[in-house]
Amino acid sequence: MRRLTFLHAILLGSGCVAAADSIYHDGWNDLNKNGLKDAYEDPSQPVEQRVTDLLARMTLDEKIGQLQLSHREVDAEKRFGDAIRQGRVSSFLDGSQLIETPTQRNRLQRLAVEQSRLGSPLIFGHDSIHGFRTIFPIPLAMACAWEPGLFERAQTVSARETAAVGIDWTFAPMVDLTRDPRWGRIAEGFGEDPWLASLDAAACVRGFQGSDPGAADRLLACLKHYVGYGAAEGGRDYNTTEISEYTLRNCYLPQFKAGLDAGAWTVMSAFNCLSGYPASGNRHALTEILRDEWHFPGCVVSDWTSVEELVPHGVAEDAAQAARIAITAGVDMEMVSTTYADTMRRQVASNQVAPAVIDQAVRRVLGMKFAKGLFDRPYVDEALYTNAFLTPDAIAISREAAAKSCVLLKNQNGTLPISRNVKSIAVLGPFGDDGGSLLGCWAARGRAEDCVSIAQGIRSKLSPDAEILTVRGCEASTSAPFMHKLSGTLVIASNAPTAGDAAEIDKALAAARSADVVLLALGEPSNWTGENASRSDLDLPGRQMGLFDAVAALGKPVIVVLVNGRPLTLPRLQARAAAILEAWDPGVQGGNGIADILFGDVEPAGRLTVTFPQSIGQVPLYYNHLNTGRPTLGEYVDGPRAPLYPFGFGLTYTTFQYGPVRLSTPELRIGQKLAATVQLKNRAVAATAGPRPVRELKGFQKVRLGPGEARELTFTITGGELGYSDALGKWRLEPGRFQVWIAGDSESGAEPVPFEVVK
Repeated sequence: MRRLTFLHAILLGSGCVAAADSIYHDGWNDLNKNGLKDAYEDPSQPVEQRVTDLLARMTLDEKIGQLQLSHREVDAEKRFGDAIRQGRVSSFLDGSQLIETPTQRNRLQRLAVEQSRLGSPLIFGHDSIHGFRTIFPIPLAMACAWEPGLFERAQTVSARETAAVGIDWTFAPMVDLTRDPRWGRIAEGFGEDPWLASLDAAACVRGFQGSDPGAADRLLACLKHYVGYGAAEGGRDYNTTEISEYTLRNCYLPQFKAGLDAGAWTVMSAFNCLSGYPASGNRHALTEILRDEWHFPGCVVSDWTSVEELVPHGVAEDAAQAARIAITAGVDMEMVSTTYADTMRRQVASNQVAPAVIDQAVRRVLGMKFAKGLFDRPYVDEALYTNAFLTPDAIAISREAAAKSCVLLKNQNGTLPISRNVKSIAVLGPFGDDGGSLLGCWAARGRAEDCVSIAQGIRSKLSPDAEILTVRGCEASTSAPFMHKLSGTLVIASNAPTAGDAAEIDKALAAARSADVVLLALGEPSNWTGENASRSDLDLPGRQMGLFDAVAALGKPVIVVLVNGRPLTLPRLQARAAAILEAWDPGVQGGNGIADILFGDVEPAGRLTVTFPQSIGQVPLYYNHLNTGRPTLGEYVDGPRAPLYPFGFGLTYTTFQYGPVRLSTPELRIGQKLAATVQLKNRAVAATAGPRPVRELKGFQKVRLGPGEARELTFTITGGELGYSDALGKWRLEPGRFQVWIAGDSESGAEPVPFEVVK
């Protein structure tokens, strides 16, 4: 690089130094054609050779710089300019809502490519979880569509929009297994089943990366949070997890393995303490499993300051020891905190960290950058930004996803679908006419003005002379009852209704009395889910239940649409509402997608991927639990053991009949296949190594049947569906008796059909 800069100065003359900077990259390419190209600059060379060549040219400071992921804000050029020129910053996490175009990204990139010694490019990351500007339903919602291809299509759009602003790398998908609805980040995951979640994880990776992650409209994917974060004690974010090796391998690791098998280039280490040792310093997880067993060649990045947090975890005395523990365990790149940058040089000099450890981490970071094509195409086309967002295909997929994510939980006496001939509908509740509230957590650059509210979606279905009455009735949340100390005095916060609350409810009641149809849009605010948004209570927050009770007391059928990011406890709604539609946080087209379901333009086909408890005392509650020595005992003395809605539950506007299951053979020899067949009939006459879990999902099919139509469905069973990992990580398929259910959810189905696995 210095040689090329010097030649530019000679060719252009001493008075043209500024001009040399402006045409540096073009001049570099011209000189490359004349044979001055180093191996790492040559696209025709194998990536491994290019990485090796560049690594050999780097100083220790430049190597350490490759391991630093910094937080980019609007003043990044001023704050980090010198460090970039010196090769001491490798990448940026895009954290500012004010950065709306790729212009600053390209300016920062020019500092790295054109003004640093070796020209190693920066890589830019961002959390595009369920969309960038076109926001799709939260992942927990889209998982309820039971359609991995929907994730792939949505994340393809997400990648295209995110890349248009100059982002190369997304910190998604989140593949943590989630069994505790108190945990706010349950919204980002796929639910409680590792098999289905593995399909969704792989689909997201394919959507983000495509067949070539280096393409201009693709992103590198990052599987997070490795590993066990979803089992945080008490559902409290960042909290400790205790997971046996058996459960780790059979429940929490499969989604990561599926994502890696799909080609994910990066993994993010987690905040939590995993079975006695922090995940971001856990050599067993990061090296013994990820590298030695799975042979993952890519880059591991820490979560935000999780390396530095090894100190408060109590396993590191200071920043230097935290850095040493993390990098030797297998964390290649440090996010935001700077323990690597601040301490690694002296630790190498004092032989506390071997140079080979640094080289290995740098090799993985460089490999990621080469995979993204940044050495050959470091800049993004700023012209693409103008027309990148909310394109017709993106809007169509968002609307489709919003409808397919909805789960019909109750439909008494055919309350739904609503007739288009109604003259008036009361749309009540805090989420009825607030489009922005439908975005959900981690909504990237989503904007309230882009959103279609539920009331707007309903309006589009009705004649112009129909009346839509919208009243909030109450706020989405108020200060819930709690106690805390203030200046040494115990203060009890009251949740009693005020005169203003009563007046708002009176408005809602007046609208409900005059309307032909009454709909209540209830739920939880989007900032009540996501990171650091744990809940100790799963009821509807604020005074929403009071609003529901008052409206239900009028005696009219009440339709409830739920807008939320986690399972809630809803026994009172289930008892009194005429219909309940779980719409989750459905994104920018939420109102249209919900209306498509409410009016029957789209048949409700969503099924829960997470169990809904009846009370918070049942949590954690999940279908694929282990059996006990006393399976019929262990009841609560003050409430039921059964869930309110089990895994797989969901209604449609018709009813289906499952016939008996037939097996192709009563024995499955290891290495062979077995077919399980059932007849599924639409009953409508008009269009409308150790103990194993008690049940495990091993297959599903989505089919559309006309009135009275029946079809046989066949599921193929092999050893792959029946095996499991033992506590040592060995895959086992043992001879023995198995049972097959083919049913609508995890709690239903006729008597199982037995078969035997034999050698």
